[in-house]
Amino acid sequence: MDLGIRGRRAIVCASSKGLGLGCAQQLAREGVELVMLARGQEALEAAAAAIRAETGVKVTTVATDITTPEGRAKVLAICPDPDILVTNAGGPKPGDFRDWSRDDWIAAVDANMLTPIELIRATVDKMMARKFGRIVNITSASVKHPIESLGMSNGARAGLTGFVAGLARQIISHNVTINNLLPGPFATDRILQTAAARAKDSGQTVEDILKARMAAVPAKRFGTPTEFGQACAFLCSANVGFMTGQNLVLDGGIYPGTL
Repeated sequence: MDLGIRGRRAIVCASSKGLGLGCAQQLAREGVELVMLARGQEALEAAAAAIRAETGVKVTTVATDITTPEGRAKVLAICPDPDILVTNAGGPKPGDFRDWSRDDWIAAVDANMLTPIELIRATVDKMMARKFGRIVNITSASVKHPIESLGMSNGARAGLTGFVAGLARQIISHNVTINNLLPGPFATDRILQTAAARAKDSGQTVEDILKARMAAVPAKRFGTPTEFGQACAFLCSANVGFMTGQNLVLDGGIYPGTL
């Protein structure tokens, strides 16, 4: 299937590894030029080099923290008018809400709600003027199925989802869509971090935590960044202009709801 986005330009946040890298790889395979960014320059440059070697597309790297105003300004100076925007940032720390300070909450909301909104605000009008734009926010399955230990993530990401739901309906007439990808358990560093936190609290080993979590997934496995990236590329397709404001859950069947 030709997604119709060859030659388009995309900003892909937190794309040196994990789900962000999976999205960058699949967009590049569709012929999309990339601006990849992450905080760690070494991993970012290695990821970009591999994508260039495989696909031959133009890849620009920006080593920066996208959750800061300075980081966003740096990226937007290089690519002020992307056709595709994939927002992504590391999730806040797990734990008990009694241990979280106001500063912890502000940081979570800033990274996982306000940063995507700021990036959308900076790019959406140009997308509307060109009559093409695809915005994909990487959030979490916890938006639909809250995870007890990830209260800050549940709250901050749900706030972004609520905002996007309203904006998406206002701009679709200009062929600009906003949709959200809601990952469940994927084989990334994040799942190891949450498993380590649970192991510390419960006295179990990380291996036992991961084995139990995998057993609870109807698919009986964790997702892969590649299949996540394929879903992202689909949402960025020129053929998906009639779908907006939606939350696509990729969790191996964990979410129990009918809708």
